[in-house]
Amino acid sequence: MVLWVPDWPVAAAVAEGLVDPQLPVAVHDNRGVVVASAAARAAGVRRGMRRRSAQQLCPELVLVATDQVRDARAFEPLVQAVETVVAGVEVVRPGMVVFLARGPVRHVGSEDALAEQLIGTVATETGAECQVGVGDGLLTAMLAARAGVLVPPEASAAFLAGQDVGALSLAASTRQASAETAELVDLLRRLGLRTLGAFATLDPGDVAARFGTRGLIAHRLARGLDTLPPTSRRPEDDVLTATELDPPAERADVAAFAARALAEQLSERMLRRGVVCARLQVAARTEDGTELVRTWSIDGAPTAAELTDRVRWQLEGWLSGRSGRPPSAPLTHLELVAQEVSPAGAVQDGLWGRARRGEAQAGRAALRVQGLLGAEGVLVPVLQGGRDPRAAARLVAWGDDAAPLRRTDAPWPGQVPAPWPATVPTEPVPVRLVDAVGAEVRVDARGTTSAPPARVLVPPPPAGKGAVAAPPVPAGEYPLLAWAGPWHGTERWWSDQGRRRAYVQVVPEGAPALLLAVDRGRWQVEGVYD
Repeated sequence: MVLWVPDWPVAAAVAEGLVDPQLPVAVHDNRGVVVASAAARAAGVRRGMRRRSAQQLCPELVLVATDQVRDARAFEPLVQAVETVVAGVEVVRPGMVVFLARGPVRHVGSEDALAEQLIGTVATETGAECQVGVGDGLLTAMLAARAGVLVPPEASAAFLAGQDVGALSLAASTRQASAETAELVDLLRRLGLRTLGAFATLDPGDVAARFGTRGLIAHRLARGLDTLPPTSRRPEDDVLTATELDPPAERADVAAFAARALAEQLSERMLRRGVVCARLQVAARTEDGTELVRTWSIDGAPTAAELTDRVRWQLEGWLSGRSGRPPSAPLTHLELVAQEVSPAGAVQDGLWGRARRGEAQAGRAALRVQGLLGAEGVLVPVLQGGRDPRAAARLVAWGDDAAPLRRTDAPWPGQVPAPWPATVPTEPVPVRLVDAVGAEVRVDARGTTSAPPARVLVPPPPAGKGAVAAPPVPAGEYPLLAWAGPWHGTERWWSDQGRRRAYVQVVPEGAPALLLAVDRGRWQVEGVYD
C-alpha cells in the first residue's frame, strides 16, 4: 500500500507558512517549474515550464524555490500520523510512504476501510489531503495511489498495460537510478515500446541481455512484480554505524555534521564488503530515553552524499518541533543501519563499466575536504548552454545535482562561432589590441572595427598581490598573423545586468591562438586555442 500526497513540495510550502493556500503556487529550481498547485495548473502552468512563461500565463502566480530539507521536515508529522494506524512505514521520498498491507488489512477488515482510516487520520492530524493505492507490486501501488484506486489481486498486469513507460521513473529514489531509468525510458520510446504492457511482453532473457540489470528491474516492475525476485541465498548481515553525541545535539545542523561522518563510514563499509542496501534505517535516542526510528527506501547503489541527505532530512523533521511530539530533549545517540543488503554485483554497471575503487576513494576524499572547507570548497565543472565559452561552464558543489541550468541543444543567437577554445582562464586576462599605428582597436555599435588589428600587447601580471595564476600567454608584444571577427552580441538588454560585447579570434606570432573580447572598451583574453 502506498500513501501519496499530491504536489507535496507545494503542500510543504503551505505547511511552513510560506504561501497562501488559496493562491496559485509553483515550486521551481534554476531550470524551471518543478511542481505546480491545482490552481496554477488550471491557469496553464506546467512542470518544466520556465518561470517567466509561467508568470505570463498566471500573473498572480506565487513562486517558491525548491528546498528538499523543507519538504522532508514538513513531511515528518504526516509520517507520524500514518504510524498511528500502521507499522513498518518506509519513506520513499517526501510526499510518499509505502508499507505492507496484509497485516493492517486483516486487523481493520478490508483495504477500503484501511484506506479510509489513513486518509481521515492524515487529514485530521496534519490537514493534508492524500491518496492511497494498493497493488501487488511497488509500481502498481504507486500508480494506484496517484489514481486513487485499489487494484485487485492478480490484476496488476492489466492495470499497468496501458501506462506510459515514463511511469518507471516513479520507482527510482536515487540520482543514479533516476538517470539510468531516464536513459532506459528514452531508449524504449525510440524502439517503439511506449507502454508498460508492450515492454512487459518481452522475454526476460532478452531484456537482461539488451538492457542489463536496470532494464531487468524495470521489466519486473512493468509486469507488476517486486524489483528483486525471491532468492534462497542467505541474506547478508545488516551494516551498522553508530556514534554518541557529546555534547548532546539540540540543533539539526549540529546533528547533521555527525551524521555526515556516519554516512561516510557506512558507505565505506558497504564498499569494502562489496554490497548495497535497499533500505536505510535512521535511529536516534534522546536524553530522556525516547527512541526515534525511521526507515527510508533506497533504489540502486546510494552514494555517501545521498545517505547524508536522507539522514539530514530526517534530523530536520525530528528536531524542527513542528509535530509537537518528542524529541523535546537533545539527541545523545545516532545510528545508521543499512538493511536488505545484497551483493553489489546485482546493481547495474555504468555505461563504461563499474566505478573503480580509486574513483570511490576520490569521492570519499572530496567529501572529507568538503567537511573541512565547507560545501563550496570542492567544485565540479558542468557544461551547459551559452553564447560564449565562459557562460557555458558552471561550477557546482561536490555532491549536488550536476545538471546544466541552460540547455545545450537550444538555439543561442549571437553565439561565438566554433571552434571554441579548449582553455578558459579562471579570470579574464586584460590585454591591448592595437592597430598598425599603435592605436587601440575599437568596435562600434554596428560591430565594425575602427582599424584592422595588428598586434596584441600582453602586460606582465600585477606585482605585490601574492601568488597569482600564470597568464595563458607570456607577457610581451605579439604581431598578428591572422584575425577573424568581430562577433557582436548584446545580452540582457532589458535589465541592469545587460552588457554589450564583441569577440575577435587572433593568431599571434609565437603564441597560441586567442579568443579576445572587448567589454566597456577594455580587451581581455577569454580563451586559448590548442
